[in-house]
Amino acid sequence: MKKISTLSFLIILINFSCSKDTVAEDDFINSPDTTGLYFPPISSDDWETMTITDLGWNTEAEKSLYDFLEENDTKSFIILKNGKIAVEQYFNGSDIDDSNPWFSVGKTLTAFTIGIAQQEGLLDINSSSSTYLGNGWAAITSEQENAITVKHHLTMTTGLDYSVSNNCTDPDCLTFLNPPEDFWYYHTAAYTLLTEMVANAANLEYATYFDTRLKNKIGMSGNWVSLGYANVYYSNARSMARFGLLNLNKGNWNTTEILTDQNYFTEMTTTSQSLNQSYGYLWWLNGKSSSRIPGSTGEFSGSLIPDAPDDMIAGLGLNDQKLYIVPSQNLVVVRMGNSAGQDVLGPSSFDNELWIKINALIQ
Repeated sequence: MKKISTLSFLIILINFSCSKDTVAEDDFINSPDTTGLYFPPISSDDWETMTITDLGWNTEAEKSLYDFLEENDTKSFIILKNGKIAVEQYFNGSDIDDSNPWFSVGKTLTAFTIGIAQQEGLLDINSSSSTYLGNGWAAITSEQENAITVKHHLTMTTGLDYSVSNNCTDPDCLTFLNPPEDFWYYHTAAYTLLTEMVANAANLEYATYFDTRLKNKIGMSGNWVSLGYANVYYSNARSMARFGLLNLNKGNWNTTEILTDQNYFTEMTTTSQSLNQSYGYLWWLNGKSSSRIPGSTGEFSGSLIPDAPDDMIAGLGLNDQKLYIVPSQNLVVVRMGNSAGQDVLGPSSFDNELWIKINALIQ
């Protein structure tokens, strides 16, 4: 498949910009009743299924979707409907047990974990980052350090200079550019420090805290792996689907409450600041009137993924790792694999192309 440059992707975004109306901030909160959701057991690989025929979906669109996925170097693809597996396909030599990197989809895991740490009283997202990182975590003045809060890291609004090194978390790499909340930029280093904040606040290794508070409670597999400065989560596709189902049910696994702080969940899954309407706490939000994207300082008009449902929230990662959650349709969609050919960090034109194929199947 022909590769699309970053510039071409920006042009595509602009062309899509007026295709859909925006939605209210509380659409996720006012989503349909989820009391009938199915949850797979946490201690086995059993998972109830539904067929496309059972759902009344368009069987004639099935092959076109699968061909598209295979041609675009997909490894794993899952659609959950009401919590049950409606589609589960593996391509290009992959199988159900294969572990793949989440890349920046894993940011959503950290956002959720921060919410748990706050509800346990271990940290406060409105407190200065220095409360949990100590002094001197950045090469800026004490006054500038104290002005940056945990929430600024969650919303990509720290004001740290993203042009120095977007990944490096050494203090010398973290320098002042703007006051907090003056500018939005997708700065991975600022995000990465959140795991250190949790570890220091809990007095535990971040992976240990994550496993005991989240992973083990919903039956996920996988591990955090250090790749340079980054912490990347690896798992199979079903584990990503489990996390999607947890968030479809607003932080509860069946009747087990995991993220009980519903105010935090609401903040996490709605616009978190005034600079990028399409960004919550490390979650991407569809259906807004404008967006900013990784690697760009510009603002683009229109919905992030025009052909996707307006109420969709998403985790979007390097090489087109995708986690889509659609409350209005009780859908969770997972795509893992290699790049579809665009080599961008988060949203790409592949998102919209994929949703055109999904819509043909489910509508």
